[in-house]
Amino acid sequence: QVQLVESGGGLVQAGGSLRLSCAASGSIASIDNMGWYRQAPGKQRELVALITRGGNTGYADSVKGRFTISRDNAKNTVYLQMNTLKPEDTAVYYCNADVRRWYETTAYSYWGQGTQVTVSS
Repeated sequence: QVQLVESGGGLVQAGGSLRLSCAASGSIASIDNMGWYRQAPGKQRELVALITRGGNTGYADSVKGRFTISRDNAKNTVYLQMNTLKPEDTAVYYCNADVRRWYETTAYSYWGQGTQVTVSS
């Protein structure tokens, strides 16, 4: 079994910062892409940022220059540093990882439970 556990969400004023963390645990052989998604009330879940195992990154246009994704492969952990937060960043943020378990040859996608980020104006 693989678990992704997120932390770091909360309430912050516009212009503030938060750092999200997501740690993967279980019978993990390797993790390929890791990413952060978010879902606001009444909207579809959208990709926020993605990072490959080698450290290549990609961002949604709405967060470029404000958010930074990083990972620690030794700890199976991905981070999202969020700066200059805006009220429109308010959403539940989900961690996602493509994980290959020890007895499998294929990586499967796993999700965290989500963490609420609320930005007040």
